[in-house]
Amino acid sequence: MQNAMVKCGLTESNKGNYTDDSPIDAFVWYEQNWKHDDYNHVHARAQLSFVAEGYQYFHIDNRIYLVPQNHVIWIPSNLLHKTSTEAPVVDLMIILFKEVPTADFFEKVHIFAAPTVLKEMLWHASKWSQNTMENEEQSNFLRAILTSLPSFCSDNTSLQIPVPADERLLPLCAYINTNYKYTLDIEVMADKVNMSKRHLQRTFKQETGITLQKYIQLIRILKSMEFIGMGRYTLTEIAFMVGYNSLSAFTNSYKAITKTKANVARRHILG
Repeated sequence: MQNAMVKCGLTESNKGNYTDDSPIDAFVWYEQNWKHDDYNHVHARAQLSFVAEGYQYFHIDNRIYLVPQNHVIWIPSNLLHKTSTEAPVVDLMIILFKEVPTADFFEKVHIFAAPTVLKEMLWHASKWSQNTMENEEQSNFLRAILTSLPSFCSDNTSLQIPVPADERLLPLCAYINTNYKYTLDIEVMADKVNMSKRHLQRTFKQETGITLQKYIQLIRILKSMEFIGMGRYTLTEIAFMVGYNSLSAFTNSYKAITKTKANVARRHILG
């Protein structure tokens, strides 16, 4: 994808730290079958990422954000982050901006489904992929995307996985992430962290802001979004794959979490 030192148009001066040698305000980097670094990194440019195929997790601060197919994530400048995925293929576009407007929107992480107009703008912008030289048309068009983002944004907070600061709970979260397809007994989970059932439930909500049961539901729905993005399974198959006993139970839970109906994704290649 990139050589050992230049990644997405930025120079990795040392592991996870980037210097910016490009003279232009904004540039595009689009690749099919994106390859991920498995460590945190930071750069001075703000970042807009669009997942055209597959799905991607962004690890930022004490949150893990799922960005499914046809969604975008806005990451402010100088914010430590890393990405991960288990999708067989991820087609990803990023746009890196040197300067952004002075508005509250651009100072926070946002995730939202890309509306049709924004997707069309991104597809058009892909023609400048990996061009880091001055281009007036490119500069004006990318600036138009940037200034339009607040009007396109309809944040989907359901795509965030809270990470507890209490290290006692981290093995439990890992256990849930591995065994979400099975019936999870609260007594068994409490034993795993050497807590009473009541203490576990109270501590978990204090640490994450949601109940343990809600966390399990969230993990199941986010996992289902991964499978939906693959385009290989029916909704009925996915329902059972993530621990639901019926399609109706799954679709009701999906809508409760995401506020949208579950639909099998279709593949689209930028270009």
